[in-house]
Amino acid sequence: MAAVRGFTCWASCGMGRTDGFFLPFKEDVDSFMKQPGNESADVVLKKLDEQYQKYKFLELNLAQKKRRLKGQIPKIKQTLEILRHAQKKKESTNPMETRFLLADNLYCKASVPPTDKVCLWLGANVMLEYDIDEAQALLEKNLSTATRNLDSLEEDLDFLRDQFTTTEVNMARVYNWDVKRRNKEDPSKNKA
Repeated sequence: MAAVRGFTCWASCGMGRTDGFFLPFKEDVDSFMKQPGNESADVVLKKLDEQYQKYKFLELNLAQKKRRLKGQIPKIKQTLEILRHAQKKKESTNPMETRFLLADNLYCKASVPPTDKVCLWLGANVMLEYDIDEAQALLEKNLSTATRNLDSLEEDLDFLRDQFTTTEVNMARVYNWDVKRRNKEDPSKNKA
């Protein structure tokens, strides 16, 4: 991953600080507008708007990842609790009475004999059998990774919010610069 404030998707999105994705605040608009490639205010505003749209697209993707992670974390925690309970019960000879989700809002009663094996859904219609200890280690690793990714996404979204503000201010400054320039060129419009 590229390291711009720990931004996790710079490299995967093909955007980085060197690609102009990080947008600095434009202090001196006059000198900025004299730079090569800034022929007119319309060209610069178009570039800034394109950059703003990239930020919006990236924000949408990060928000989707955040929602997915916020849904995964409680499920992982719940599964870990079930594993801990099963681990306590594996030493006894009595079967564990439980209910499991059969379909939406439909539960079925089950009697589970003591076991040291569990099956975990890994995704993409794949289920694997693990020892309880292995399954617990895997889920704890997944939980820490998901939590770390969620924290990183929060930082990334904060960074994007700063970039939205900077881009909006830069757009306003360039627009105001253009209005002042046009007013200087045609002073008759000022009097009317």
